[in-house]
Amino acid sequence: MHPRHHGLMISFALMVLVPVILAMVYLWTVSADQYASTVGFTVRREEGGSASAELLGGLAQFAGSTGSSETDILYEFIQSQEIVASIDERIGLTDLYAEHWPGDPLFSLWPDASIEDLQWYWKRMVRISYDQSSHLIELRVLAFEAEDAQRIAGEIVASSQRMINDLNTQAREDVMRYANEDLDAAVARLKAAREALSRFRTRTQIVDPAADIQGRMGVLNNLQQQLAEALIEYDIVLGTTNEGDPRRVQSARRIEVIRDRIAAERQTFATSDDVGIAGENYPTLIAEFESLTVDMQFAEETYRAALAGVDVARAKASRQTLYLAPYINPTLPQTAEFPQRFVLAGLIALFLGMAWAIMTLVYYSIRDRR
Repeated sequence: MHPRHHGLMISFALMVLVPVILAMVYLWTVSADQYASTVGFTVRREEGGSASAELLGGLAQFAGSTGSSETDILYEFIQSQEIVASIDERIGLTDLYAEHWPGDPLFSLWPDASIEDLQWYWKRMVRISYDQSSHLIELRVLAFEAEDAQRIAGEIVASSQRMINDLNTQAREDVMRYANEDLDAAVARLKAAREALSRFRTRTQIVDPAADIQGRMGVLNNLQQQLAEALIEYDIVLGTTNEGDPRRVQSARRIEVIRDRIAAERQTFATSDDVGIAGENYPTLIAEFESLTVDMQFAEETYRAALAGVDVARAKASRQTLYLAPYINPTLPQTAEFPQRFVLAGLIALFLGMAWAIMTLVYYSIRDRR
């Protein structure tokens, strides 16, 4: 044994043995037992739909969407300051966790802790496990009493359920608001289209240009028939009368009048500058009427779709689509599993031993360089 060996043994005792012995004394004589309550749950979305939604078919998909984002929101919510403050207000978390202060300062919360300190301590006492593939959340809630651990776990489930209900309420309000806004826009569009068509009919005094065209075509066909009869009658008169007979003049005059009337009727369908009713040419009136008719038909289809969307939104809003599904109810522990004294003592000894060994190697490396 050389003097340096005695120094190594003294340093090992001071850096490893003494701290490990003090830690073990603290863990087995000072630290308070902690009980762990386990709870597990996930967020489920109701599948399927009501009879009205099924009858409306694909329109139901516009009233809401599915996804797993609610579970991600819940995972963040459980670690947030909001749930810590809410549970602290109801059951007094600070008093529960400061029960063993100052006797157990390492594992207890100090009585005058702020909400930020309580949130930091909350993350130590509420250990959360989240599987993103299956969207399952499992919690291990620690407390100094078994009943307190189960009670805190139950409060977490209740707060999570209230948060999911708030998400439901907000989603329902958003769905109904968007559906009603679409319906109001469709009603306004349909009203404007009908008013435009009514103004057209008032200005032109034509209810339906298509029907008016059919009537004009009936007049033109009648004139064509009369013209044919007049031509036949004129041929008969030419064959039975002499030149200068007044019946020839009268028959020719009748044919000329019918032809002028046919020409006048045909001009109303021309695309020239000849004008029709209300000082507008007839083809322009027909084009305007068809445009107004198409606008009104489209507005009616939009209105029917918006009305169906409101029915779907109302059907979805009438029931809770999101709900919290616990698969492990808060358990009542019977054995104090924490603090894990052997594990903590072993880790302390391991890291202190590694630190001492590294410092020893550094010391010998420096000594050998001299």
